[in-house]
Amino acid sequence: MLRVGIIGLGDIAHIHVPLINKSEKVKLVAICDIDESKRDFVKDVNFYTNYEEMVEKENLDIVHVCLPHYLHYPVTKFLVENNVHVLQEKPLTLDYKEALKAIELSKNTDAKIAVCFQNRRNASVIKLLEMVASEDYGKVKGVKGLVAWARPKAYYEDKCWRGTWKYAGGGAMINQSIHTLDIMQLVGKNIISVTGSTSQLLDYEIEVEDTVVANIEFENDVKGFYMATNANVVNDSVEIKVYLEKAELTIRNSKLYITDDKHDELELIEDATLGGPKSYYGASHEIIFEEFYDAVINDTDDYVTVEDAAVSIKMIDAIHISSKEKRKVKMEEV
Repeated sequence: MLRVGIIGLGDIAHIHVPLINKSEKVKLVAICDIDESKRDFVKDVNFYTNYEEMVEKENLDIVHVCLPHYLHYPVTKFLVENNVHVLQEKPLTLDYKEALKAIELSKNTDAKIAVCFQNRRNASVIKLLEMVASEDYGKVKGVKGLVAWARPKAYYEDKCWRGTWKYAGGGAMINQSIHTLDIMQLVGKNIISVTGSTSQLLDYEIEVEDTVVANIEFENDVKGFYMATNANVVNDSVEIKVYLEKAELTIRNSKLYITDDKHDELELIEDATLGGPKSYYGASHEIIFEEFYDAVINDTDDYVTVEDAAVSIKMIDAIHISSKEKRKVKMEEV
């Protein structure tokens, strides 16, 4: 049985811990957070405030990294250099320059690094990508991604790193809608250029964007439109729509629909959901975790790799550059 640790006991750790404990392939043996008050976050598990000490003492096989964005790369680097496999929460890194370092790191270590893009394993996304690849309804003409969520001022005040460039690397894109960008690029494939605009609609005195809109040009003349905001009244359903030559495929409210000349709108498949206030996380973390545990046990590469996760970081950087310089940005410029 693999020995597992967690570094960072924030909100997302409440998803990780039960799923680790549920797995028959691993055992949670250590947790780490700088906050001593979280010592009892998990009963009967060794607690550390220093992750280097935890790695030195616990003989860990895998560590789940659930830290603020700015710590993802340096902590992952330390872990793999000490021969520990890493399952890291999104985003991969703060920016694409750091992502290139992560790619180089992954190529020069025997330790595996997986990134938690759990929405890739949603039933709706799997089915959508299968239908796109089949070309039964023709080729892709375009893809649209919409994220209209709400974040109160307290969200940023509670964890002040969230609203900063130095520690978060951005706002609505890297924090709330990176999964949407990731799925869009899986549909559209290679990106040629982006034209985007970021802004702050909320009077929160944060450094980063709360709203963004962008056009994305993919290969084969596929067009993308993307919009995300934290200025909505509620966390509305994420919507991803793929325009094919003979149909439209839409993911909305955790369901995949098809619209073609035979149907107004037909439901095809529904995702498993978490329920509760964090339902927007989706329920595919368990698939991602088990997939990575199997990859470590069987020495395979069947997981979301650093290279996979770097694409969305590059998209985010390109949109930021486009907004700042008010021009179209080709991807090779990033």
